Amino acid sequence: MDFDQPPVVRVEADPAREPLLPGEWPLTVPAVAQVVEKGLDLGAGITFLVGENGSGKSTIVEAVAAAYGLNPEGGSRNTNHSTRASESPLSDVLRLQRGLGSARWGFFLRAETMHGWYTYMEDLGASPAGEPVFHEMSHGESFLAVLRNRFDTPGFYCLDEPEAALSFMSTMGLIATLDEVVRDGGQVLCATHSPVLAAMPSATILEVGDWGLRETTWEDLELVRHWRSYLDDPRRYLRHILD
Repeated sequence: MDFDQPPVVRVEADPAREPLLPGEWPLTVPAVAQVVEKGLDLGAGITFLVGENGSGKSTIVEAVAAAYGLNPEGGSRNTNHSTRASESPLSDVLRLQRGLGSARWGFFLRAETMHGWYTYMEDLGASPAGEPVFHEMSHGESFLAVLRNRFDTPGFYCLDEPEAALSFMSTMGLIATLDEVVRDGGQVLCATHSPVLAAMPSATILEVGDWGLRETTWEDLELVRHWRSYLDDPRRYLRHILD
């Protein structure tokens, strides 16, 4: 029996729970429907969900994080704060197959709601000694500080478009941090539309779109093809949208 497994081995619908209604959101999103119907296996290391806005990548990461016990607005298993509930009901029907002998720590970094977590931690007075005041830092600097201070032990880490706050060089710092997390035995599930981030070596890439979820390589991502084409000749795209 393998006792060296990642924190989450598989995500699937729980037959003991009331199912989502067919034809209603979020089952109208092909990727979400695929997870509910067929499940999703997660390996060790990093798994990227890459796709356009509205493809379902963030909905899936958010639901898996919540099913793991993490706050859907960001934070750890011990975080208890909420501003305005906007998460989908997907987490209510999922169950996770946990890895044997794996760590139970986890953290959800959600770009659009992290400032609410900063305020929560300040009001609670629960920040560890020596941790910076995140509100007093730039958006990108605070993200990197959270990564350095909270992604420091083996566990399950969910990230929703972390590149949103980061410059190119800061994204390099994010890559270095995620590499350390994996080397230390952590598992990462990340929704992104950054070709820079998705280029991490040894990562599993799932492309998300009208087809649902499909495993692919970085070179074959539609995202990468578009960026390469745009950088080669921006006018090729701009002439279609600008007068």
